[in-house]
Amino acid sequence: MDFDFQWLLLGLPVAFALGWLASRIDLRQWRSAQRESPRAYFKGLNLLLNEQQDKAIDAFIEAVQHDPDTTELHFALGNLFRRRGEYERAVRVHEHLLSRGDLPRAERERAQYALAQDFLKAGLFDRAEAAYQALENTRFRTDAWLALLTLYERSRDWGKAIEVARKLEDAGAGSFSNRIAHCWCEIALDADARGDAATADEALAKARAAMPQAARPLVIAGQRLARQDRHAEALQVWNELITANPGAFALVAREYAASATAARQQAAAIGKLRALYERAPSVELLAALRQLEADPVVRRDWLGQHLARQPSISAALDLLDETIAQGQPLSPQETQRLQQVLAQSAKPLQRYRCAACGFEASHYFWQCPGCQSWDSYPPRRIEDY
Repeated sequence: MDFDFQWLLLGLPVAFALGWLASRIDLRQWRSAQRESPRAYFKGLNLLLNEQQDKAIDAFIEAVQHDPDTTELHFALGNLFRRRGEYERAVRVHEHLLSRGDLPRAERERAQYALAQDFLKAGLFDRAEAAYQALENTRFRTDAWLALLTLYERSRDWGKAIEVARKLEDAGAGSFSNRIAHCWCEIALDADARGDAATADEALAKARAAMPQAARPLVIAGQRLARQDRHAEALQVWNELITANPGAFALVAREYAASATAARQQAAAIGKLRALYERAPSVELLAALRQLEADPVVRRDWLGQHLARQPSISAALDLLDETIAQGQPLSPQETQRLQQVLAQSAKPLQRYRCAACGFEASHYFWQCPGCQSWDSYPPRRIEDY
């Protein structure tokens, strides 16, 4: 049978026309999809800037449906879910990214870090720990170690916290000696609670070695010695605290006075406390001084001088207690000082507080100057509650 070339000549233009038409349809669809994807993305961004997170999530989901291969939209969507507390949905988004075989290494590491954040925010500490540990040899290593350090501190796993803190120091992320010292102090306290004195001693020694100027190891060491009735040794440790960190000494000032009394070293203790008080007067140092002073007249004079120098409610109450105990009336100067202290302390309470935003004002507003709400101020001052 002879082939008719006439049909071939007629078919070529038809095939060309059909191919051209199909390409135009595909191109039009591709252009339409390309237009829809950024439109949905910018719509979501606009809603996010207007703090309409629910609608922004819907817009980003729509954008992901138009362009499922993009990673930025997935990350934006996962972060939104995490910020809203929808941790399960955030985990699904980031696990979906990690399941993709075509994901570049940098994006895979980023998805792993985002997944670890999801687990941490959700309180799934075991899974968060594993997710952060998977970032050991990535560009997120330092961030992962910092997160692990916080995680171990929250879960009170002090040994692992110390290990991670040392890794951070070795990596040049800064000094973590203060946090390491606190971790050793926590280990010492846990050991003391178990009755393991040897472990507690070793942990405190390591805490002091990690940060010699730290106040907490000296505070705890002195308290342990005082509980063992080794008051003279406790005073020696706390004297080191006065030298190393005088600002923190107020935390143990009263215990220092008690140990000084037990060790019969009141005179030396008063001298040290007076020197500290002159440099930085505080109620705690004054209480320790009064604890060591046997003369009630001197104790009362110290209170009056403190009120003149640094008015405080605590000192005013102590002065009233001394006055009642001695059965003597207040002098005019003492009365005036007490009035000044009470007036100063009452000022923050003589305010009205907006129930909508918490804005405080000394006089009543019908419309809150802070949030512009009407009738949001209860007609009662703070001191009336």
